[in-house]
Amino acid sequence: MEEFIKIEREESDINLISPLTWAYIGDCVYELYIRTKLVNETNLKPHKLHIEAIKHVKAKSQAELLQKIYDKLTEEEKDIVRRGRNAENHHLPKNANVQEYMYATAFEALIGYLYLTRQNKRLKEILEF
Repeated sequence: MEEFIKIEREESDINLISPLTWAYIGDCVYELYIRTKLVNETNLKPHKLHIEAIKHVKAKSQAELLQKIYDKLTEEEKDIVRRGRNAENHHLPKNANVQEYMYATAFEALIGYLYLTRQNKRLKEILEF
C-alpha cells in the first residue's frame, strides 16, 4: 500500500526536532487512532463519537495511559518521554493540572516520535496497550 502521508525527514533530523513538535504530531496521530477505533467499533453518531473520543484524548487520560505503559517502554522510549515531559511549554492547561499536562505532552511526544521515525510496529503495540 502506498503511503498516504509521506514523512520526508531522516531519523537523525527527527532527533533534533523539539519534543513539543513530536507532541504536536503525536496529538494528531493519537486522536486519529482513537476516532478511527471508535468508528470501527461503534455505530455512534458524530456528536457521540466526539464525546467518546474526548474521554480518551484529554490530558488526564493520556497521563494515566503513560503511567500504565511506562514499565513496558524501552530505555530509548523512556528518554523520549523524559524529553517530552521536560520540554518548556508556555501553554497553560484548561482542563488538567500542570503535572497531568506534562505527562500528556510526554505521551504525545512518544507517539509523534514513533510515527515520524516510522516505527509503525512499535507504535501499534503502544496504541493497543
